[in-house]
Amino acid sequence: MGQAKKTWLVCNPHSGSNDDDAVAQLEIALQAAGYHVERTIRFPEQRPPTVPCLESERVDVLAVFAGDGTLHTAVTTVFGWQGAVLVLPGGTMNFLAKRLHGDVPAAKIVEKLASIEPRRVRPGIVHSRHGPGLTGVLAGPGAIWNEVREALRASSIREMVATTKEAIARSAGGPKVVCSGVDCGREDGYAAITVTPRESGLEVKGYYAETLGDYAGQGIALINRNFRSGPHDDLGMHQQVHLVCPEGEEMGLLIDGEPFDGGAEELFRLAACEVDLLETADAR
Repeated sequence: MGQAKKTWLVCNPHSGSNDDDAVAQLEIALQAAGYHVERTIRFPEQRPPTVPCLESERVDVLAVFAGDGTLHTAVTTVFGWQGAVLVLPGGTMNFLAKRLHGDVPAAKIVEKLASIEPRRVRPGIVHSRHGPGLTGVLAGPGAIWNEVREALRASSIREMVATTKEAIARSAGGPKVVCSGVDCGREDGYAAITVTPRESGLEVKGYYAETLGDYAGQGIALINRNFRSGPHDDLGMHQQVHLVCPEGEEMGLLIDGEPFDGGAEELFRLAACEVDLLETADAR
């Protein structure tokens, strides 16, 4: 594939199966594919590199082997850089990696890089007052299920039971969120609305439930970020989305799976990623 590309690697030992052996094997595979890893940064103990740092060291590619939350930090930190980011699935859901490469493991992506030149793309993302969302937004009382997920990660049974009870109560009785300004589904709103960036717009879905049992089942889907398994309404494709909590309370908000302080109203619009990402899906 020509001259080796100077590469830095960001990984997160707390994401997925990102142990030392997996990272070492990935470094070897990248080297064989023509991506020479000169430095490995372990997040969050070490901060991701900045644009001036990458420029001064003449780095060609920043590879990120982690979950969507770490990717959010690493990729948005290098907005404006003239190099390229290689997104590799190293977390639980890996939405951005799947969008760029298909549902394949990191090893298969790197193996493909040895024989093809990946495309440099700037896919659509979500823009908000809180910053960009590379994989999407979840708004509404259902966002509290993120706390259950964190309790699961910490293997705290007592905390998980407590947060699960609170999450069911909040999902069922908390202030719902509505999609304002367009014909967007139920007037009484939803326990969770997702906003997912696509190339043609923002795909909006509203998730609801009718009984406490439904909310528990919906919560499991939210923990796994497997929203398709829950009952929902398709609310269309839009260039911008205005979400409102009619009761005037602050809405729960997750961006790329990480919590933010939402207001009573939030506006999201389609924007372009501000750094090139390497794409291998359908490349030959």
